[in-house]
Amino acid sequence: MARKLALRYRGTGEPIDDLVQVASVGLVMALMRWDPDRGVAFSTFAVPTILGELRRYFRDSTWAVKPPRAKQELSLVVAKAREQVAHHRSRTALVDELSRKVGRSQADVSDALEAAAARRAESLDVPVGDGDETQTGLELLGSTDPGYARVETEATLDGLTSTLDERAREIVRLRFREDLYQREIGERVGVSQMQVSRILRESLSRLQI
Repeated sequence: MARKLALRYRGTGEPIDDLVQVASVGLVMALMRWDPDRGVAFSTFAVPTILGELRRYFRDSTWAVKPPRAKQELSLVVAKAREQVAHHRSRTALVDELSRKVGRSQADVSDALEAAAARRAESLDVPVGDGDETQTGLELLGSTDPGYARVETEATLDGLTSTLDERAREIVRLRFREDLYQREIGERVGVSQMQVSRILRESLSRLQI
């Protein structure tokens, strides 16, 4: 009986042996508390005790990040429903299917799936991918912030253009900072596109860019 109840949770990713052990603890607890003189069948008394022990195990021992209790319990129900759908239909269950199966809204099911994803913490030192040049999860986190390069470029540009007159400096700024076309620059500063082209050419030659 304990093993059968433990197997209800085999789709949760926990080792079966661990689940059976927890269920067996619940079985012993039920044996210690059961009073045959009350006229209640042992199985009737034991099943809720064993299931309660299993749920307590999942709630207290298997979550790296603990969501609210109700969400934890729903995630177990959803996990079981996913396994059933995958077994019968040979594919991953959709959220709307799970919603109908467990009798909860799609939003609740989505929250439960998200909570389940946070159940286990994976080491950032575990290699990702195959081959000789695999990287760890930590090495793949983050990226170079383009803002640093932009600040350095703007500081360099400010220093260089300080030798230009005001109009030429503005045209260079609009071209290389605002990334405007020559026609758009001409409209901004009130000169023709041909003049913008000439001023840019002269300014770049002067700055030796």
